[in-house]
Amino acid sequence: MGIEVGPLFIRYYGIIIMIGVVAAAWLAEREARRRGLNGELVWDALVWVLIAGIIGARIWHILTPPESMKAVGITTEFYLTHPLDAIAIWQGGLGIPGAIIGGLIALYFFARRNKLNFLVWIDIAAPALALAQAIGRWGNFVNQELYGRPTDLPWGIYIDPQYRLPGFQDQAYYHPLFLYESLWNLANLGLLLWLGRRYQDRLKPGDLFLVYLIIYPLGRFLLEFLRLDPSRVAGINANQILMLVVAVLSVGTLIWRHRQQFGFSPGTADAQD
Repeated sequence: MGIEVGPLFIRYYGIIIMIGVVAAAWLAEREARRRGLNGELVWDALVWVLIAGIIGARIWHILTPPESMKAVGITTEFYLTHPLDAIAIWQGGLGIPGAIIGGLIALYFFARRNKLNFLVWIDIAAPALALAQAIGRWGNFVNQELYGRPTDLPWGIYIDPQYRLPGFQDQAYYHPLFLYESLWNLANLGLLLWLGRRYQDRLKPGDLFLVYLIIYPLGRFLLEFLRLDPSRVAGINANQILMLVVAVLSVGTLIWRHRQQFGFSPGTADAQD
């Protein structure tokens, strides 16, 4: 679905993604200025982060195609032997984990090149990233994708027959996973903005991004139980397991960074004896 502009066909999905990107950059600029930093750097970094994010998202999709694509022969091996199909992102296929990884790598090199504190800037990026995801998920709505198991709940979403997965042609209404994840990301956005202001003096650089890496993966892990078309690698839901590992490691890292506040520092028990 989209609009025609002369010889060009612009998909609504792409428009929604770009709205999310611009909104995220606007929020990041405001957060940078609130911290007394140069907000214009956000727009300078945007091109780097956007390109790397798209590349990372595509690579992640190539490595972890969903089961419905494997069923018709679109596998990792297929992409590796058909390079033109591998780069055809306009045909669909982007993975959020890869987008985050690619964007982080680009931001790291941008920060290093401009002598910026990388941990401070990923904290600035954390709420902006949650906002971009909340908006971007509505692209799945217009594409009638990223829906969950069939449901008779009042908020179930109708899926046209041509977009239903094999084996579910007789089911009309499904869990709107895109909506669940969008709302979860909005809640994550609110939490990150609140934490960044309420505990500004107690947070260390990088803490807000660690919170993002706890909240988003937790929601994604739970929502994968409703997903009909997971990305399996060696029989394992790759996205779900990755989200669980990231969340657990982030919790551990956050606790370790604040071990003295939690009373876990070496010698604390002896000092109390």
